[in-house]
Amino acid sequence: MSALTFTPAGIYCEAGDFYIDPWKPVDRALITHGHADHARWGMGSYLATDVAAPVMRHRLGDVSIDTVRYGEALSIGGATVSFHPAGHVPGSAQIRVEVAGEVWVASGDYKVVDDGLSTPFEPVKCHHFITESTFGLPVFRWQAQDVIAAQINDWWAGCKAAGKTAFLGCYALGKAQRLMSMLNPEIGPILTHTAIENTNAVMRAQGIALPDTVQAGADFDHKAHTGGLVLAPPSALGSAWARKFGAQENAFASGWMALRGIRRRRAGDRGFVISDHADWSGLLSAITATEAENIYVTHGYTDIFTRYLNDQGWNAQVLQTEFGGEDAEDEAA
Repeated sequence: MSALTFTPAGIYCEAGDFYIDPWKPVDRALITHGHADHARWGMGSYLATDVAAPVMRHRLGDVSIDTVRYGEALSIGGATVSFHPAGHVPGSAQIRVEVAGEVWVASGDYKVVDDGLSTPFEPVKCHHFITESTFGLPVFRWQAQDVIAAQINDWWAGCKAAGKTAFLGCYALGKAQRLMSMLNPEIGPILTHTAIENTNAVMRAQGIALPDTVQAGADFDHKAHTGGLVLAPPSALGSAWARKFGAQENAFASGWMALRGIRRRRAGDRGFVISDHADWSGLLSAITATEAENIYVTHGYTDIFTRYLNDQGWNAQVLQTEFGGEDAEDEAA
C-alpha cells in the first residue's frame, strides 16, 4: 500500500486517514499554508504549523485547528507525520509522511531563497516528492531580492517626486509583508489596503516583526499622507477606492512580470519580477536535494516540466489537482 494516493477529494493517506490540502470537504485535513487554494473552508478538523494557524483562523473563521511545530513528529494512525519549512510564506510547510518505511513529501508551494520573513526552505529526503511547477520554465529566473528592492524604491521615489501616489499590487498574505520589509520608509509612508492590513494585524499579534504601516480604508485622507506607497491586492488597482488618491502610478509585483505579454495585459505602469514560488533553478535544486526518484508535478507548467524531469532521469508524472498558481491568492482576495 502506498503511503499517499491521489483521490477526487485530494491527496490521501489511508494509513492515517487524512488528506493533505484537500479541495473537497473531508474529516481531517493537514494544511501546508493559509492561501485559499490550499486551506479551504469545510473540513472537519485542520492540522497546520503554529505559525500558519492564526492567519488560517482569520481567513476561515471559527474552525478547529490543531498545531504542530516545525520538525515535530506526530503519529497519526499508522503514519508518522512532520511539517518542515517551505519558505513560501510565514508558517508554510512541506508535509513529510512515512508509512512502513516509505517516505513521501508533499511540498505545497515553496521557494528556496531566504526572504528574511519566512522560515527558510528545508530540503527533506524522501522516496516520493510532490512539487509545484508554477514557474517551471527556464525563462523564469529570479534576481536577488536586494536588486528588486532597489528597483521598487527607486520607482517609488520617482513617483513621489512627480507628485503621484505609488500603487503596488501584491497578494495579502506573504507577498505584501515581504515587500514591506524591502521598502525604504525614509521615502514616505507605507499605506495598506484593508485586506492587507487585517493580515498584518494577525501576524503582528503573533510576534512577527513588520514595518509600520497606515491602513488606507474607505474614509482614508490621502492628502494627509502624501508621497506614500500603497500596497493593495491586484484586483483593487484601478478601483473606485484607488482612484480617490488622484494622480498615481500602478505597478505589479509578481513572477509573471517576467513575461512581456502578461505585463501588457495587466496594464500597469511597471512590473517587478518577484515571487514567493521557486523559479526554474529553484525547482530543480529542491527536487535534487530530496534525492527522490519519483516526482509528482502539480499546478503550473506541468507537462513541460515533467518531460524535462524524465529526460534528466527522474521518474516524473503529472498530478492533477485543484491548486492554483500565483494568481490564486488575488482571485480569493
